[in-house]
Amino acid sequence: MTTKESSKVRRALGLSLLNTVVGRLGTFLTGIVLARLLAPEDFGVYAVALVALTAMLSLNELGVSIAIVRWPGDPKRIAPTVTTISVLSSALLYVVCFLTAPVFSAAMGAPEATGVVRLLCVTVVIDGITAAAVQLANREFKQGSRLVVDSLNLVLTTAVTVGMAVTGHGAWSLAVGQLTGNVLSGVMLCYLVRMWPKPGFDRALARELLVFGLPLAGGSLLVFAMLNIHYIVTGRMLGAIALGFFLQAFNLSSWPVNMFSMVVRRVSLPAFAALQDDREAREATFARFTSLLAVFTLPVCVLLGLLALPLVSTLYGHKWAASAAALQWLAVLALVRVACELAYDYLVALGRSRTTMWLQGGWLAALAVALPVGAYFGGIEGVALAHAAVALLVALPAFALAVGRTGVHLASLVRPLVRPVLGSLAMVGVLLLLRLAFAPSALLLVVGGLACALVYAPFVWPLRQELRHLG
Repeated sequence: MTTKESSKVRRALGLSLLNTVVGRLGTFLTGIVLARLLAPEDFGVYAVALVALTAMLSLNELGVSIAIVRWPGDPKRIAPTVTTISVLSSALLYVVCFLTAPVFSAAMGAPEATGVVRLLCVTVVIDGITAAAVQLANREFKQGSRLVVDSLNLVLTTAVTVGMAVTGHGAWSLAVGQLTGNVLSGVMLCYLVRMWPKPGFDRALARELLVFGLPLAGGSLLVFAMLNIHYIVTGRMLGAIALGFFLQAFNLSSWPVNMFSMVVRRVSLPAFAALQDDREAREATFARFTSLLAVFTLPVCVLLGLLALPLVSTLYGHKWAASAAALQWLAVLALVRVACELAYDYLVALGRSRTTMWLQGGWLAALAVALPVGAYFGGIEGVALAHAAVALLVALPAFALAVGRTGVHLASLVRPLVRPVLGSLAMVGVLLLLRLAFAPSALLLVVGGLACALVYAPFVWPLRQELRHLG
């Protein structure tokens, strides 16, 4: 990678980090407010709609838009064909969603969610219209534009959602707020990257795009199933209230994924794609991304797992305490998700889309067996424990093996992990001692957080120079 390219990656990574921090902080504060305004049942209804939306988005535009990121020539040549495929597929998916919403909601144990499902899933059409512009922004590392767009989205979504929640609109407030923000962000992103939806069609290009995209769409559908099968199992076997508790726990456990993995993923795919013909450079870049993610993800997951109860009770109130039982195990899942998402982007950049589909399929098959067993014997805690076990024992080794088969020496990834792992083990020891001395409370949360920061920092401080040269 040239000096100019490295500088572009570092700048994009910094803007992506700023964008994610601002967005996650805003979402975090909004979540605290909403948790105190809404009931677990409201979150359960919204979770049903969110499952439907995620399913639609996983199939939307048939995976062809990602080709814009790794297209060797001018991406604007394929943009019209990408837009046509995206818009047609999204419109068809929404029609299917609208017609099947009553059956789906009833099957999830929340028939009252039908209207919310239909409204929230309009987002699918917006996503199809703006797919080409979104991927062009990623290809050209236009994270500054993404920062502006996502910040405006956050402000509008928060204002609408909180306003409607205060006036007693329940789950509808979450759906209307998200949809309103998505409309604004779609228009703004097209304006900032100067790519308005312009349909067109080239049969030869369409064939090539579908050959590339369909395996990715299949893989995305498997990702959806993998990350949403717990909602289906929980809703069907345990009911809407348990689903609300589980949704809150999963949202909390997703902090490391949203804060750290999302930052890196906005630049990792184009960075790996630029190095796809240089094995040594790929390996070095993969190791640096691994180090960066580990330094921040490991300690956060330790805190989420061992301070789950005081964290949930302090932030959302004691009525949400039942979520802590699931959160302590979902923290393990979050750690594995961060690692596997980096490996996923690496494999996609190398054109191994079929490999990723098989990996996600194996992960899903294991979950389909384990999660119902966990729900039957342990409620939402059992679901979370089964999720974590499958991720750690099945998914992580499989992704590591797939990355190793591309020529990356897995031993080269061990060195960047030594200091973060040792620091995290020290944190575990400190937190276990503090849990004996303090009751689950805000005081334990504050004391534990400060103590862990003091213990962890000396282990990872020497890595700062390496991380500065990321890219």
